[in-house]
Amino acid sequence: MLAAIVVVSVLLGFALELQQSPYATYQGMRQAQPVPFSHMHHNAGLGIDCRYCHTSVEQSSYAGIPPTKTCMNCHSQIWTNAAMLEPVRESYRTGQSILWTKVNYLPDYVYFNHSIHVNKGVGCFSCHGPVNKMPFMYQESNMRMSWCLECHREPEKFLRPRDQVFNMNYEQPSAAHPVMLADGTKYTDQIELGTALKSQYHVRTVQDITSCNTCHR
Repeated sequence: MLAAIVVVSVLLGFALELQQSPYATYQGMRQAQPVPFSHMHHNAGLGIDCRYCHTSVEQSSYAGIPPTKTCMNCHSQIWTNAAMLEPVRESYRTGQSILWTKVNYLPDYVYFNHSIHVNKGVGCFSCHGPVNKMPFMYQESNMRMSWCLECHREPEKFLRPRDQVFNMNYEQPSAAHPVMLADGTKYTDQIELGTALKSQYHVRTVQDITSCNTCHR
């Protein structure tokens, strides 16, 4: 009986570890894509704003994958013969969408709305990590419920002014780098800033945003 208990305990422990590992969560894993698109090159190198490609992120539950014509706005003029961009040109010629591989994955039973988070002052960095330093996109966080609840239980630790949501170089307020809101109030402490933004942006109560039916509908 003792041996059985030990074996079952070891197997359960192994299963729990496996469930939390990158093998199951895909955290840190770079996915193969039909075109080697570099966020670092386009965002940090060329200064292209997230919203140029992800046009619906402020109004829709989905950030949106850019249509091929968005790529061709530039690539009809530059790198026009690059072999790596042939799938883009073919997509534009034929009208067939490029089959990108989804990087940040949430199960179907989880409801997530990009526009709500953006308009409440949650920066792209908070969920997607340093996208401006990613030559190839990968999932920064494990996307587990416990990770989501870290923010939902204490949103004041993460909120930033709306005009800084898409700024990948944003720094939380400190004595050396104070943050000033539109009303002229200056903050040097993240908790004070986040608390003010919670009120200003009408963030729902912690009880509401940690309720099961907020994310599981």
